[in-house]
Amino acid sequence: MMPLQTQSLWPCRFACVGLHNNNRRSRTSATTVRVRAMRAVVQRVESASVEVEGRIVSEIGPGLLVLVGIHDSDTESDADYICRKVLNMRLFPNEDTGKAWDHSVVQKNYQVLLVSQFTLYGFLKGNKPDFHVAMAPQRAKPFYASLVDRFRNAYNSDAIKDGVFGAMMKVNLVNDGPVTMQLDSQSPKNTVDAAKS
Repeated sequence: MMPLQTQSLWPCRFACVGLHNNNRRSRTSATTVRVRAMRAVVQRVESASVEVEGRIVSEIGPGLLVLVGIHDSDTESDADYICRKVLNMRLFPNEDTGKAWDHSVVQKNYQVLLVSQFTLYGFLKGNKPDFHVAMAPQRAKPFYASLVDRFRNAYNSDAIKDGVFGAMMKVNLVNDGPVTMQLDSQSPKNTVDAAKS
């Protein structure tokens, strides 16, 4: 998030002092609410696959495609939250009751395709993307691998697929709905929600 800039258009010196103080408070507030969390973009799919150098390295049928952005400050608790929520999100219909949002990927015995995507933590400086808040590759690679293992241990290991960390990937999908949701592990709402779940 870019810091607010102080601009004075008022001739009154007293008013300008007030403007400066207000902007200083705004900058402090913006720093406080800045997202520092693992981010996941979850898509309900009929099918999805990852291709690297012309070869399909992973593919799933019905289930969830999960794009994962790892923030520089992420910890094991962030990984726990994302894993638990993704596997328990009720994004699938219950054909028996007719309820549209009733079953999780686990209840449906569907698959999950995880894809590391550091660009989820990109922001623009002018027109140029900046990714410095994403975890550095040398740290992110083992951290992401541990996240994949966490999913496999929490669910059926054969149902969890992933891409190739750091590779140029072509991700193909058929979004079912379309249904797409974003999760941030440490947003204020999710912090409260985590305490309840």
